[in-house]
Amino acid sequence: MDTDLKIQSDFKKNFISSLIFLREQVVLNTLLIIPAIFLIESFEKLIIFILILLASNIFSMYLLGRKRNRELDEIRAIINNIRKNKYQTEEEIILDQNLSALQKAIKKMFIKTKNDIDYLQRLQKMRSQFLANVSHELRTPIFAIQGFIETLMNGAINDKKVNLHFLKKANHHTINLSNLLNDLIDISMIESGEMRMNYGYFNINELLNNITSEQKNLADEKHIDLVFRPEDNQLQLFGDKDKIKQVMVNLLQNAIKYTEKGSVEISVEEKDRSATIIVKDTGIGIPEKYLDRIFERFYRVDKARSKSVGGTGLGLAIVKHIVEAHGSKVFVKSAVNVGSEFSFQLKK
Repeated sequence: MDTDLKIQSDFKKNFISSLIFLREQVVLNTLLIIPAIFLIESFEKLIIFILILLASNIFSMYLLGRKRNRELDEIRAIINNIRKNKYQTEEEIILDQNLSALQKAIKKMFIKTKNDIDYLQRLQKMRSQFLANVSHELRTPIFAIQGFIETLMNGAINDKKVNLHFLKKANHHTINLSNLLNDLIDISMIESGEMRMNYGYFNINELLNNITSEQKNLADEKHIDLVFRPEDNQLQLFGDKDKIKQVMVNLLQNAIKYTEKGSVEISVEEKDRSATIIVKDTGIGIPEKYLDRIFERFYRVDKARSKSVGGTGLGLAIVKHIVEAHGSKVFVKSAVNVGSEFSFQLKK
């Protein structure tokens, strides 16, 4: 009894599914019956022909409906498997040969969806790491400032031998905290696309000469030669002057921090349609295995040394974003105990 009901249900389901082909069947039957009326003289034979035609139509529509339902079930199963993440690669998605075009479209959808999910997962991981790094970086100066203030409040404020020293230390950490917050604001605005760029032509030698003068005291404190080798005095480059200044200040300060002796050199090499700006030092250098990671936020090759020389860990990440916003790329050459060279191009 259950088997009969299932057969009836399947037949009804397949036949209903085939009704989408009803218009085609009607047109085909009309094309067959009209000539038959004129060609078959006997009325009885004409009736038999029509009955046979109707029976064959019902049978063919049943077969078409069954085939269509089978294909739909196959598609539903694949979509459900995609939704449940049962596929690792697009090669696992296989449909009937008649559905090759649909199979290709589903594979493209699967690849895009998988890439989107992977991107969101990476983004979430980066966000978690970023928050953890920010919390750690903020905690250090805040705890230091808090410690100095508590020491002063507990009586050290009256000790002339240490009170000024503690205030200077607290002020130093306040400056570090301010720099960190400014860099966090900058990189957040850059990565969110909220930082506006004011592009225009500017005199690159004039800009670099001013930056070199501003950073000279920092180099003199370490007895390092800070050298600027200009190109054509009238060389005009295209970019955001203020943002390029931010890039150069970050690169110069890094070069000076990690150079114990020798020199830091800034130069400009003019080409046909562009110019390359180079910052070269004779510092400690960067091991080759770390070169691909130095532009990551808060990444430090030598954490202990980085802490001792200061810095927010965001400088090179900001440099990378600003240079890429100019349609360029930062290139790095470095050798341990020999020095490093950072360079990027701007259009003339």
